[in-house]
This record gives sequence, C-alpha cells and structure tokens, in this order.
Amino acid sequence: MELRLGFASFHFIQSAQKLLEELAEPASFVVAFQRRFWFMEHLLGEIIRLNGIYKRLLSNAGVKLYEGEGKIVGPNEVEVTQLDGTKIFYSAKHILIATGSRAQRPPIPGKELAITSDEALSLDELPKRAVVLGGGYIAVEFASIWRGMGSTVDLCFRKELPLRGFDDEMRAAVARNLEGRGINLHPRTNLTALVKTEEGMKVLTDHGEEIIADVVLFATGRIPNTKRLNLEAVGVELDKIGAVKVDEYSRTNVPSIWAIGDVTNRMNLTPVALMEGTYFAKTVFGGEPCKPDYSNVPCAVFCIPPLSVVGLSEEQAIEKAKGDVLVFTSTFNPMKNTISGRQEKTIMKLVVDAETDKVLGASMCGPDGPEIMQGIAVALKCGATKAQFDSTVGIHPSAAEEFVTMRSVTRRVSKPKTNL
Repeated sequence: MELRLGFASFHFIQSAQKLLEELAEPASFVVAFQRRFWFMEHLLGEIIRLNGIYKRLLSNAGVKLYEGEGKIVGPNEVEVTQLDGTKIFYSAKHILIATGSRAQRPPIPGKELAITSDEALSLDELPKRAVVLGGGYIAVEFASIWRGMGSTVDLCFRKELPLRGFDDEMRAAVARNLEGRGINLHPRTNLTALVKTEEGMKVLTDHGEEIIADVVLFATGRIPNTKRLNLEAVGVELDKIGAVKVDEYSRTNVPSIWAIGDVTNRMNLTPVALMEGTYFAKTVFGGEPCKPDYSNVPCAVFCIPPLSVVGLSEEQAIEKAKGDVLVFTSTFNPMKNTISGRQEKTIMKLVVDAETDKVLGASMCGPDGPEIMQGIAVALKCGATKAQFDSTVGIHPSAAEEFVTMRSVTRRVSKPKTNL
C-alpha cells in the first residue's frame, strides 16, 4: 500500500493545464512534441515530489505518520494494520476522519477494462485514443489534458452540456471550446459495454456507436471512502451513500469523532476541505468554535481555457432572488488569441440583485480565469455591490479590467410569477 498524501492529483491537473496552455500555440511542432514527451516522462516524478513536500511539512509540524490501513474500533481508539500485517492500537481524546472519496465505476459489462482518475495519473505512456465517460470536473480536465498532448479524445456525458450545476452560458462556452480544441463530444450518451479486441478496446454506446480506444476513463463521480472504517459498528451515523453525517462544526453523533472533506459529502473541493480542517483545529484545540462558511466559495475547472466561478450562477440567482436579476456579460478575443489567430472567445459574467445592487455571482471562461476569480471572490465575500465594481479603476491592458468596466445591462430577468 503506497502512502499518498495531500492533493497530488489536484496539483497535477493544475500543472498540466498551465503547461498545456503554453503549448497550445507552439512556435515549433518539434519543440512542442519534445516538451510533451518531457511532461509524460516527469509526471510520476512530480507526484512523488509533491508527496515528499507534504511529508516534510507534516514532519516539521511534529506529526507522526503510520503507513497501513486504519479503522475505528471505539469512540477513542483506532486500529492500524501495518504493511507487514501487524496491528497496532492508538487512543485519543478526539478522532478526525478525513479519508476523502473514491472513484466509482458504472455497472456495465467490461467495466474492469476501464480506469479511473487514480490510475490515469500513473499510465506508462500517453494513450493515442481515449474515451472519457462523465461530464464533471475530472472528465473535462482529463479530456483537455490528453487532447492537449495530442491524443484523440471522445467525451461522453448524459446531459446536453458538460459541467451540470454550473452557469448554463458558461457550460455552453466550455463545450464550444472543447470542440474547438478537437475533442469529440457525445452529449446525452451512456456507455453500455467495453470489449477487448486486437485493435484496442471497443466502446459501445446506447446510441449504437462503436469507438475504438486505447484507454477508457470512468469519471462518473466519487463516493465517500467509508466502507472499511468500521464506523457503523462504533455508532457513527452515515447517510444513504455512505457519507459521514456531521453537524455545523464537523462533529459526528459520537462526540469524540469528527469528520471533514469529501468523506462528509458537503462541498467536495480541496480548499473547502482545508477550510474545514482549519476550523476543526480552531474549534477543538484553539478554544474558538468556528463553523465553515460555504457561501461565495470560488472554484475552477481546469479545462483549456479554464472556467472559474464564485457565488451564484444566473439560474441559481433567478431561483433565489426575491426580485429581478441583472446580468452583465462581456465577450472578447483575448490578446494571446489575436496574436495566434485562435478563434476562442473569453466570456465574463456578473449576476446582480436589481433591488440591492449586490453582486450575487461572477464567472469567467478564458485564460487566467482562476487567478482573476480569486480576487473577485474577496469582493463578493465582503458583500460588494455593482456600483463598487464600477468605481474600481481597472488595470490596463488586462482581461481582469472587464469586470470593472461592464456598464451596460445585457439582460434583466424577472422571477417567474405563480398563482400559488
């Protein structure tokens, strides 16, 4: 059992996206090919390096690591089966569960032939032909990475657009960009079977299509990693998908046992897990009870170019607002594309409460979106109004200045009236 710490997968995807954005318009195909070969060659080395950093950080903080498989055997006791099979027991006043989540596979014939995002990080070579099943973060990001390195990629997903739950206008922009980059999109499509053949893996869809691939990636969601923790035996309550139930302070129904991160299935984002961990430490050891705040949490999808958002989507704002919603948008060709000739527009959006002038949400699909959105998130956390955005002087020339120069309302949306 290999000990893998921290968020190596998360950091890898970000690094891959940034590198491939640089490679998107190569001055020389030979140089691009050499750099992509270097990238694949050093992929595992980067993951190992990141894990080394996490180990040093823990060691420097005085944390002891025990490699093995752990389970909770009492309200204050943990059993660890070490790599050599021996068992050791530890007792503590508080136990924190932070085991994350694990990938799940759809129940179709040949499912064992596919890989998940865990195995995708340790492939021996770049697949020439890849099929990705799923429409979420992981599916879109790996499709972008593999296509950026020259693979033929088919992306299959159940809905009309990828990235369910995001702003529909932004979802459409991402879909256009994926197709523009050469990814074959298969909306409203499920896989029905995988068959190993001499030519490669035959992928069958519910539309009667047959696709030959070297690798099939299942990115169809993750489930809380609680199956072998013995939680129910010690009385810890789980929900119907196996997530640990916690209160506002991340405490389970067993007072000495706490849980944070994806294992609780609240808001499954890496920085959110860090926030929950910080607040747990303040609550339990700092004498400062803290509840995690899940409002205005920024996030990014590291496709190429990336999508980044904070606050409410247009659809969410319309549903939650008491009155009208004002939508401001800006679409333009970023400077790097005017030089390269790529027809790939950046789109920015602000969603505003018409009555209070409060900015409810912001989103951007384009280069440097995550870097820009982090700053916008601070403004929304402080309750910024559209007037305050308008009174802020922009940095010129930059894409970010568009967020403070969108003066004209693109559309005003009224909440649908009902007779109830």
